[in-house]
Amino acid sequence: MNPVRNNRAPARIVGDILLPRLTAVALWIWAAFNLLLVAWVGLQSLKSSRDVWIHPFSLPTAPQWANYSSAWQAAQFSKAALNSVLLTAVGAFLIVAVAAPAAYALARSSRRAAGALTSYFAMGMSIPLQTLIIPVVVVKLSLSTFMVDWVTGWWDDRITLLIFEVALSLPFAVFVLTGYFRSLPGEVEEAAELDGAGPLRTFVQVMVPLARPGIVTVLVLNVIGLWNSTLLVMIIAPGEDERTLPVALLNLYGTMQYSSDWGGMFAGIAILVYPMVVLYLWCGRRIVDGMTAGIGK
Repeated sequence: MNPVRNNRAPARIVGDILLPRLTAVALWIWAAFNLLLVAWVGLQSLKSSRDVWIHPFSLPTAPQWANYSSAWQAAQFSKAALNSVLLTAVGAFLIVAVAAPAAYALARSSRRAAGALTSYFAMGMSIPLQTLIIPVVVVKLSLSTFMVDWVTGWWDDRITLLIFEVALSLPFAVFVLTGYFRSLPGEVEEAAELDGAGPLRTFVQVMVPLARPGIVTVLVLNVIGLWNSTLLVMIIAPGEDERTLPVALLNLYGTMQYSSDWGGMFAGIAILVYPMVVLYLWCGRRIVDGMTAGIGK
């Protein structure tokens, strides 16, 4: 009997059986905890403030749907919701429109600089936003002054916010899409070239449809990130007419804690969180497929 093989058997049992199963169990527990937390927030939003504190884990006896209208009015969610929808939609579109051609060029380039540029984009994901606060404020003030004094005579800080949101989201988008375009077979491009298609037509009509799972992944993840963006909004566009839903929710918290309307507070959280939860549940499988296909090859 080989002693080396006997020594390796326990290691294989741990590494090939126990560890993957324990990891899967831990992930399922974590997912269940988050889903229960989301459901709990929804239940709390239908309770009165008294029931929130006295019966936090019971079902609402009489659903208080008025909590949503009071939260919507107290936080002025109408303007904030419009700002969030516009900034999220335009920002996500611009991110994909810029990242997809850049990623395709990097994926198909044979130059040494292409690999270095891809690494630089990956490094961009490691820069904490908090370290950029002072440069962001300086650029915001300089850009606003320049546009008002020399170009248009007016400026909206939401445009500055959109520029920064797109710029800071590009590293992740380019990195993921570069891996996805690399996983696509080059024979497809060769066939399109034989049919007389130029580089631009090949990219738009052939490669983009093939890369749709990766593009959907980047699009959905950036929609979630832009929708939940808070720090940049507080720095660049803190005005009442410019703020988005997360910032409006923070102001709602400051209002509700003095009025003790905790049901309305949870209703405001539900208004912010539930749309992204529904979006992620709807596109979850596509996101996983896009991430694994793009990075795994």
